[in-house]
Amino acid sequence: MNCCNGDSIVLCYHESAAAETGKPYILKKCIALLNSCASSIPKIRQVHAFSIGHGVPLCSPDMGKHSIFTLCSDKITHPNIFTWDTMIRGYAESEDPAPALCVYQRLRVSSVQPDTRTYPFLLKAISKLMVLKEGEKVHCAALKDGLESLVFVQNALIHLYAACGQAQMINGYTVNNQPNEALNLYRQMGLEGVKPDGFTLVSLLTASAELGALALGKMTHVYMTKVGLDTNLHAANSLCKMWKYQGCKETFLWLRKEKYEIERLVPTEITFVGVLYAYSHCGMADERFAYFEKMQKVFGIVPKIEHCGCMVDLLSRAGLVKQAYDYIRQMPIEPNAVIWRSLLAACTTHGNLAIGEIAREQLTSLDPQHSGDYVLLSNLYASERCFSDAHELRKTMLKDGVRKVPGFSHVELANRVHEFVMGDKSHPQTEAIYAMLSEMKRRLKLEGYAPHTSNVLADIEEEEKETALVYHCEKIAIAFALINAPPGSLIRIMKNLSVCADCHIAIKLVSKIFEHEIVARDLSRFHHFRDGKCSCKDYW
Repeated sequence: MNCCNGDSIVLCYHESAAAETGKPYILKKCIALLNSCASSIPKIRQVHAFSIGHGVPLCSPDMGKHSIFTLCSDKITHPNIFTWDTMIRGYAESEDPAPALCVYQRLRVSSVQPDTRTYPFLLKAISKLMVLKEGEKVHCAALKDGLESLVFVQNALIHLYAACGQAQMINGYTVNNQPNEALNLYRQMGLEGVKPDGFTLVSLLTASAELGALALGKMTHVYMTKVGLDTNLHAANSLCKMWKYQGCKETFLWLRKEKYEIERLVPTEITFVGVLYAYSHCGMADERFAYFEKMQKVFGIVPKIEHCGCMVDLLSRAGLVKQAYDYIRQMPIEPNAVIWRSLLAACTTHGNLAIGEIAREQLTSLDPQHSGDYVLLSNLYASERCFSDAHELRKTMLKDGVRKVPGFSHVELANRVHEFVMGDKSHPQTEAIYAMLSEMKRRLKLEGYAPHTSNVLADIEEEEKETALVYHCEKIAIAFALINAPPGSLIRIMKNLSVCADCHIAIKLVSKIFEHEIVARDLSRFHHFRDGKCSCKDYW
């Protein structure tokens, strides 16, 4: 371990500016005098007298640790282990524990032997910083010094590995599509005083995007900016992804311009996926084609499957299903299941049964167990009134053991995420929620709403179809939000599947009737509902 490592840790985790703002002005002044003017014992005494005269005793934890560091730096010729331990403890218990590592390095250089108090506090500092490699080095040192078996050292080691393990678990939860578990673990880390590192923050942004938890995403962005991690290209891409996934397209485009054009960061292929995606969903087709060309000619990035998928999505959104199909056939890359699925979704939306069946045939060989493909084609058959084909497809789905993924919706309110499933009656406010659903149904009918039942199975009565549609999870989530959200406030919901046609129609009207802007993220995109209209222009 060298002292330079400690300096880099200070750079990554340094929050002293934020911490200092909360201290009284006179305390900050005393610390500044101590750090800048205390070049001799007489001057240290003068600062001491000044601090006492202004009501800041040396027993103050912040003043005390700076005092002993100043004394130990140059004034105490041969500090003993008690002095070193006191300094390490002071930093370990402070808001900025990173200097404890440099103090330990100086202790080692001085040839003073660590004692029973050295390692517990040093490991506490490392736990706060969550620098596992440094912790492993200190663990080895404690073992060599014969102090590893002490109870306090063992407890500190357990806490260290638990803290670092939490960070790795957050990353693991995020990678394995368990964002709720990642956020819960992050909150637990906060309660235990463990600070996240850069990789954990990137995982948090991903989890925030997946859950639609904008408030947490904003707080993470602020924290990353405060500690200087937002200037890293990987972090900048994660921030762009978070804002894009939250549906804040204008913020995303501004952030992209700020980071990549003003700060001169060189965009990567991942950056361009986000840019192409955002321009498509803003309805800015010309800009998307311009950036697709710029990506290749200016930055020399060869289009990958993700970039081609964005272009297919653009043509599909415009209703150009035949052109999208032709583009896929001419792609220099073998199209994957995602691209064929995008085409199938376009066929379902625009009613192109012939190309839809071609897309489904390709998907059967590429991803035969994906339940969403069966649902898309079944809905296409139903909308074209090919009910027997829809039923046969459902039978095939059952025979092949393909199960439809259960739908659920999240709504964020007061920094908490609430989850609902279809017909959900588990929430403490169930009675009020269902009363609001009835009120929504009544006011929607007055506005001229007619349930869109064409995609509901044909073997039940029309009234039963309408009843089934009322209790979709996104409607329950919105009813909950209407009860609890302030009048006129923005409502954000997230659904793990694509929003159905009926809910899309209903939510548009709800935004107008109840005077709430509603942002709904489904499986593939964001919908901004405002005054009876949706940003997707009825394509999703």
